[in-house]
Amino acid sequence: MKHNKVVPYHDKMEDKKTQVTSMFDRIAPYYDLLNRMLTLGIDQRWRKKAIATLGDRHYTRILDLATGTADLPVAMKKSLRVDNIIGLDISPKMIDLGKKKIQEKKLAESVSLEVGDSENLRFEDNYFQAATASFGVRNFSNLQKGLDEIYRVLDKDGKLMILEFSKPTIFPFKQLFNLYFKFILPTVGRITSKDPKAYKYLYESVQAFPDYDDMADIIRKSGFINVTYKPLTLGICTIYTGKK
Repeated sequence: MKHNKVVPYHDKMEDKKTQVTSMFDRIAPYYDLLNRMLTLGIDQRWRKKAIATLGDRHYTRILDLATGTADLPVAMKKSLRVDNIIGLDISPKMIDLGKKKIQEKKLAESVSLEVGDSENLRFEDNYFQAATASFGVRNFSNLQKGLDEIYRVLDKDGKLMILEFSKPTIFPFKQLFNLYFKFILPTVGRITSKDPKAYKYLYESVQAFPDYDDMADIIRKSGFINVTYKPLTLGICTIYTGKK
């Protein structure tokens, strides 16, 4: 089962990109709450560890892909020396909620959000010093194309950081993880967001998505060097890093 073949709504003829956009538009109002509930708040700790891999250098511009409601840009502004962050997401409703968050936190002068396709970036070559994505590249229609685009818009020595779900391998955690993602999470999603298929898709997309060495190899194929990965919380998610 290839990851780009996994779609939220199996009964529709639309392509993955269209379905993913529709799914995130539907669950946008519940997205932040569900993230905190379903990860017991650990997702915020994961983001801090992921951001730490970018080091303490000064960044002029950082691109955050699949930014959702801008959790990662907000966290990056707290801990990095960065002038401007552009957050990009395919879902207009997620971007609308993200913009409200940015306004509330008084970050609008340095963080801007826009609707866009991560596989067809509008930016010129060598424009950013870093590119990030948290729990988003799994939803790309064409992962390699998306990574190629990220490579293109990074400048020389530009950094890549991806935080993404992965599959635990240790018994019995692997079995507990699968039970939670396959049965409990969709039930909570159905009650809370009224869209159980979105959370069924989360399980299926994680199962189909390449992780660990396989993901590192795909990142290298786009030209990145010094590619590393670090599993977190027994492998629930993994930080991938690379350099142009």
